[in-house]
Amino acid sequence: QVQLVESGGGVVQPGESLRLSCAASVGLFSISSMAWYRQATGKQRELVARLINGGITNYADSVKGRFTISRDTAKNTIYLQMNSLKPEDTAVYYCNTFSITSGSSWGQGTQVTVSS
Repeated sequence: QVQLVESGGGVVQPGESLRLSCAASVGLFSISSMAWYRQATGKQRELVARLINGGITNYADSVKGRFTISRDTAKNTIYLQMNSLKPEDTAVYYCNTFSITSGSSWGQGTQVTVSS
């Protein structure tokens, strides 16, 4: 299984930005897809953004135009740039990867709180 370590969460005010990072234990070239999910208290985990090897991205409607998923293959790291944050973005954010050899892997999560 791929080891994933997220970082970058924190407490911000509405309208501010955060960048989440997810460091992978393997080269990203071996991963078919990478994604960020989030889970707010009392709600189901939901897909926020996905990047498929080859560059195709898709986003939840609620974050389109505000969030951007990207990767740095030299650093084996996946990012989620979050701009114009809203209180409803408050959640634990999880990194997820899928590869044919390792299957699905999850990070431990990082808390993002948006509050005035």
